[in-house]
Amino acid sequence: MVIFIHGFGSSGLAGKATAFRAYFKEKNIPYIAPSLSFIPKLAISTLEELIDSYDDVHLIGSSLGGYYALYLSQKYDLKTVLINPSLHPDKTLNSYTKEPAMAYYDGSSFSWRPSHVQSLEAYKLSKDQIKSENYFLLLQKGDDVLDYQEALCMLPKVKTILEEGGSHSFDGIERHFDEIVDFFTS
Repeated sequence: MVIFIHGFGSSGLAGKATAFRAYFKEKNIPYIAPSLSFIPKLAISTLEELIDSYDDVHLIGSSLGGYYALYLSQKYDLKTVLINPSLHPDKTLNSYTKEPAMAYYDGSSFSWRPSHVQSLEAYKLSKDQIKSENYFLLLQKGDDVLDYQEALCMLPKVKTILEEGGSHSFDGIERHFDEIVDFFTS
């Protein structure tokens, strides 16, 4: 089972999640992309229940979903793909506590509180806790939200694709779908 973990304000129906869904369906590979709560503890709890419910789980995490995926991968020893992951969401998401945050799916808003930012600390890993063989990192230098160099510093020994240009969404992710499956099955 492949579980896709979306980023902050996103959903299981966003662009990457939908593209992965179509690809895995065509390949007859079990896949789920849940729309998670914006509250970190609830999101992690949902993901833990899903992981406990399936055999042979692999994770794909994007942005904040990459942060969650990193934590869950270490906890459950799972192969994981990280797409432009947020590795310091306590810093990058702090600014959203000042006004309502937007849900990209329908433009609705939600209240992102300082307590939510603080709760992210419970899922933080140090560099020395990382099992390099479990990760495949996909980064684009044109990410306008996160500094790709932070991921390279935190995960220096993992399998990595680093591309010029692009965006935070990781433009053209479909080009790497077969390689992602190869990583999961190797």
